[in-house]
Amino acid sequence: MQPEKYIEQYRRALLDDVIPFWMKNSPDRESGGFFTCLDRDGNVFDTDKFMWLQCRQVWCFAMLYNQVEARQEWLDMALSGAAFLQKFGRAQHNGPDGGANSWYFSVDRHGNPLMQPHSIFSDCFATMAFGQLYKATGREEFKTIATDTFYDILKRQGNPKGIYNKGVPGARPLESFALPMILCNLVLEIEPLLEPALVDEVIQNGIDTVMNKFYRPELGVILENIAPDGSFSDSFEGRLVNPGHGLESMWFIMDLAERTNDSQLAQKAVDIAIQLIEYGWDDEHGGIFYFMDIKGNPPQQLEWDQKLWWVHMETLITLLKGYLHTGDERCAQWFERLHAYTWSHFPDPEYGEWFGYLNRQGQPLLTLKGGKWKGCFHVPRGLYQCWKTLEAIQAKVTMNV
Repeated sequence: MQPEKYIEQYRRALLDDVIPFWMKNSPDRESGGFFTCLDRDGNVFDTDKFMWLQCRQVWCFAMLYNQVEARQEWLDMALSGAAFLQKFGRAQHNGPDGGANSWYFSVDRHGNPLMQPHSIFSDCFATMAFGQLYKATGREEFKTIATDTFYDILKRQGNPKGIYNKGVPGARPLESFALPMILCNLVLEIEPLLEPALVDEVIQNGIDTVMNKFYRPELGVILENIAPDGSFSDSFEGRLVNPGHGLESMWFIMDLAERTNDSQLAQKAVDIAIQLIEYGWDDEHGGIFYFMDIKGNPPQQLEWDQKLWWVHMETLITLLKGYLHTGDERCAQWFERLHAYTWSHFPDPEYGEWFGYLNRQGQPLLTLKGGKWKGCFHVPRGLYQCWKTLEAIQAKVTMNV
């Protein structure tokens, strides 16, 4: 691999294209917070605000301030979003599994609640956002919000939706991959704010859950849902594979392997990542499928064959980290192939930023740059991670010459 070929491409895309797009178009200067429903050239097409996207954008600008350059404009963006979240983001209620300060899923432009706090991922990204802001500012109120929300997530992880669960109690109970996966990343995000024993416990539990329960070596995939006893559920949900989810989780695992100095774990994560990309790759049109059924049945999700921005960006991170930590040439080869596909299909050369949704053939289905699910997160985070990982690969190559 020749990292110098790519470093400037990722850095410039982040700093000269994607971040300026969001800085120009997303701030709501009247009501606070951010607009995320942006059309191709950045015009606002809906003013509702989704807490997990608000939180993700706060995190993004605070992270850039902390990790790239202490630009006041970036910190001001993060602080303006945080002020809106502090004022309107949380629902006050109490339940047996916690949730006293759960975060709404959505509010209107002015902060009036629209959708109850049914998604624990709003809470996960609130933890990330206020953890980064505490690092940037040292303000104790941000530390308190981050840690209180994190402890609440741990209390609720056995029943994340709580009273908002639509399933009939006891009928086909399933455990989802999404929360244990994100905890592998979240615990490192706020590690300095937590007791070391708790950090170690969450890390070990996360590694065990991802690598030994949801990953199925006999199938070569990570399942999205399993029965509480770990068994396979022959149902729509139990047969579901989201290759992008599994691939994203592998760079989380690699970060944990680096922290624990576990080279065997890093190599295992690489092996799983290669299995997943080989499984999910569309040999006919290129790109990675969104959803698949492990038995080859028709997936429940009608968007199963779409090619999504976040899937490809997260996989690029995983391949680069895999190469950095193990030198496995399969990672370099797949990176070259995926990089070529991603950069020829997702970036919008006319209006900037990236398209989010392509059809199977790789043509844009929607030209929006943000909405209910796509915001200022996966593209900038991915560009940053790839940029810095490429620099680390280059430094390693230079050191070994």
